[in-house]
Amino acid sequence: TAYWAFTDMSIAINVFTAVLIIACPCALAMSTPFTLGNLLRIFGNKKFYLKNAGVIEQLAKADTLIFDKTGTITSNKKSSISYEGIELSAEEESLLKNTLRASNHPLSRTLYDMLAEYEISPPKEFREVTGKGIEAVYNRSAMKVGSAEFVGNSSAVATLNTSVHVSANNEYKGRYIFYNIYREGAKELFEELGKEYHLSILSGDNEGERNRLEKLLPKQTKMHFNQKPEDKLNYIKSLQENGQKTIMVGDGLNDAGALAQSEVGIAISENVNVFSPACDGILDASAFDKLFGFIKASKAGIKVIKISIVLSFLYNIVGLYFAVTGQLSPIIAAILMPLSSISIIVFTTVCTNFIGKKI
Repeated sequence: TAYWAFTDMSIAINVFTAVLIIACPCALAMSTPFTLGNLLRIFGNKKFYLKNAGVIEQLAKADTLIFDKTGTITSNKKSSISYEGIELSAEEESLLKNTLRASNHPLSRTLYDMLAEYEISPPKEFREVTGKGIEAVYNRSAMKVGSAEFVGNSSAVATLNTSVHVSANNEYKGRYIFYNIYREGAKELFEELGKEYHLSILSGDNEGERNRLEKLLPKQTKMHFNQKPEDKLNYIKSLQENGQKTIMVGDGLNDAGALAQSEVGIAISENVNVFSPACDGILDASAFDKLFGFIKASKAGIKVIKISIVLSFLYNIVGLYFAVTGQLSPIIAAILMPLSSISIIVFTTVCTNFIGKKI
């Protein structure tokens, strides 16, 4: 501009104006929000609901995935259940049903759905102890549901399968034994994830499922059983201290601490309309087998952002060259700059829609 000021003031003014218009970084600033915003919409349409667009960036950076077992890689709706112990009276079963109604733990929901329908009778007092069980107090009765130790029967014989123990008025009644069925597509999902990520399973249950899990999971998968909520949280912290970027996939209050601690916490839900612990995303259980596709789409989205920024930068460099040399009038510059922004919007939209179709 200084050069043109000494040569021709009218050209200098045109050059100055054209440079101001061309140098506007609108397209650069639009690349990220349009790409991530469109991916957020696509994910939601495919039943993966994220807290904000920033979660997509964290998904793309992750190198380690940690899964809870019960209600996460196992299906609550397809589990078969048997009962061992003293037969419950109709009143006791009614109180058990009403006690379970207030809990969102996956085992509670599964058992609740299995029991017969009874009249709703809200408890006077209700308490849920994370990682242990639930208890409720009624007019003349009290119910406890959870681990053997929690209900007052620490001498119960261990079973290889997941068990939920029941006591009524401090009298041990028996246990419901769950025969887990793993989600459809779980084996294929873990095979794909195992090629690119470190995998871990954290389960609050005993090692009864180890043999089945070894057949389901890649050989390098780390498995930890009898994990309390604080154990899961500490495990995530230890991975992060080693520089690993974690994604925790869980279900229920038992995983709340681990979900909050990890870079990305994903809650699996059979019903996304019910309460889920604080997390970065909620994945509908029916879309569990698409998890790897969502992560790949996140990585592809970051690549689209980088390409968009490079294209915008090149556009500005070329435009500035013509503007500085006086070959670009302010009117043409004013026409080209919106075209630059529109081209970026079109590019990111087309690319993200293409990415979405591959999930």
